[in-house]
Amino acid sequence: MCRHTRLFERETRVPATVLVGTQWGDEGKGKFTDLVAKEMSMVVRYQGGHNAGHTIVVDGESFGLQLVPSGCLYDHITTVLGNGVVVDPKVLIAEMDMLESKGFDMSHLKLSGNAHLILPYHQELDMLTERRLGRNKLGTTKRGIGPAYADKSTRVGLRVQDLLDPKIFREKLDQVLKEKNSVLAKVFNRLPADADAIAHDYLEVYRPRLEPHIADTVGLVHEALESGQHVLFEGAQATFLDLDHGTYPFVTSSNPVAGGACIGAGIGPRHIDRVIGVGKAYVTRVGSGPFPTELFGDLGDTIVEKGREYGVNTKRRRRPGWFDAVMMRHAVRLNSLSELAITKLDILGGLGPLQVCVAYDHQGERLEQMPYHQSVLHKCTPIYEELPGWDDDISGSTERSQLPSATRDYLDFLEAQVGVPIRLVGVGPGREQFIHYAA
Repeated sequence: MCRHTRLFERETRVPATVLVGTQWGDEGKGKFTDLVAKEMSMVVRYQGGHNAGHTIVVDGESFGLQLVPSGCLYDHITTVLGNGVVVDPKVLIAEMDMLESKGFDMSHLKLSGNAHLILPYHQELDMLTERRLGRNKLGTTKRGIGPAYADKSTRVGLRVQDLLDPKIFREKLDQVLKEKNSVLAKVFNRLPADADAIAHDYLEVYRPRLEPHIADTVGLVHEALESGQHVLFEGAQATFLDLDHGTYPFVTSSNPVAGGACIGAGIGPRHIDRVIGVGKAYVTRVGSGPFPTELFGDLGDTIVEKGREYGVNTKRRRRPGWFDAVMMRHAVRLNSLSELAITKLDILGGLGPLQVCVAYDHQGERLEQMPYHQSVLHKCTPIYEELPGWDDDISGSTERSQLPSATRDYLDFLEAQVGVPIRLVGVGPGREQFIHYAA
């Protein structure tokens, strides 16, 4: 062997892309997933449940989706709910029915047999636990997501594949209800869950509708990748709601970061060659938890109303704040972002001077990176740099050159702060209201 020959030649990259939220969710991932999906053959949702709403606007009609991946609006795309998702069959079927009533073909939807089921007692326990926590509540959507993932971790969960074996389903259900009904009765003074009613709904009502969609999704994903098809992995929620890397305990119960795609869809890291981070031109979060750049008063209210910052599913008001470059730099690290897509830039028009958090102050110390200790984060105050705003309506812009100079300066400043290029910019809610921004 020639001594200059490389011992390990780099393999040709497989065309896989991950799209992930970079803040606390609600960044507009659905819009850009829908946009990027045009180039794809398959879109895979890899974690979360129906606590994660995403909205797509097509020809003026708004589609609020919870479980079905964003690529469902394209006939050429196979949409997949991967093994890392938790599924409420009733919600999924209702969403499929809604889309089919609008003329969209749901036969291309595939559901992993290894995905876990959300059952009625998960939702009741979620609601009761939040109520019991009182002022210390986590701010969950009370849809049973956390309890379903908890059962998965303690190995008492029921999976989608169990629907295909009624005997096994009933045996597992009866076993787990011994503990759940004891908790409901002794801790919360509630009536026990009815095993017969649950078994009837899941086996007699839901199973016939879902059975044609249940598949070996790991095999399907790998067949697509190995044949050179482009596959998009779609995360729900966002980086700072990640169970391990978010603002714990005010987080979700799974791993939305880009690495979660490997576990939640059954692929290895070498398959991924592009990671798109989606972030708002400002920041919002729902529920409790630290928020260094949070805005209060009239300006915060204005952003909420202009941006329609209310939950897709829950209708809860989102907490608004200025763009936080410190958290975005951390999101770049955690996800190995290759590029950014910035949404809702149009909402900043007419607000006057804009603030961008470039660092935190903690008891006189300047922090350029996110502190690892939660108590420190709670005591951080933002260090801002002020940029000129703009009054122009940019919602009709289709090219970078059409944006006001102050708008371009704002985006260029964000890009310089976070260290990755901004490729796409959203200037309105519509499907076509975006700009290819990269020079």
